[in-house]
Amino acid sequence: MLSAPEALQQLKDGNARFTSGMRSLDAMMKQAHRAELADGQAPFAVIIGCSDSRVPVEIVFDQGLGDLFVIRVAGNVVSNTQIGSVEFAAETFGTRLVVVMGHSCCGAISATLDALKSPGNAGSRGLLSIVNRIRPAVEELVQNDPDDESLHHHAVRANVRMAAQTLRASSPILERLILEDGLLVVGAEYSLETGEVDFFDGVPE
Repeated sequence: MLSAPEALQQLKDGNARFTSGMRSLDAMMKQAHRAELADGQAPFAVIIGCSDSRVPVEIVFDQGLGDLFVIRVAGNVVSNTQIGSVEFAAETFGTRLVVVMGHSCCGAISATLDALKSPGNAGSRGLLSIVNRIRPAVEELVQNDPDDESLHHHAVRANVRMAAQTLRASSPILERLILEDGLLVVGAEYSLETGEVDFFDGVPE
């Protein structure tokens, strides 16, 4: 199994291929070996990403079948379900890199900002549950400068940071693996405009 730094570099290399319009032969060939994966998997990274159809994680990182353990939910929010999924991958497969990845033009972020600016218009109960998960990360940003043109960008990153910190601090299993076994939790943002992924939180120097 790859170490966290090795896994992070593999994701960076894959994203570089994606943005340049290339695809690795290895990623394509893995489709031909899908039957072999029926006996087990060894994903080298866990990605918590948004459900947005424009952010297909395996494609963005140019990876093949069995490479990534992907958890997708609107707004890349972290609740007990996501924490449990990360714990499962880290303990069962020995995966040592966890990435929380938000993206530009995120609808869940926009819905949260709209709800904060116009209380009472949060939408359905289901959507409100997502908004309430994001709200603590962005509430102060809205209070300080609701007309800031870069508010959405800052909100995306604040939400990623909060989700990554929740993973680091809310699970005894993950805390132990971070302290004793090299588990790394990082935050990233995918740009719909450029296709680039910027790893900006928790990345070792």
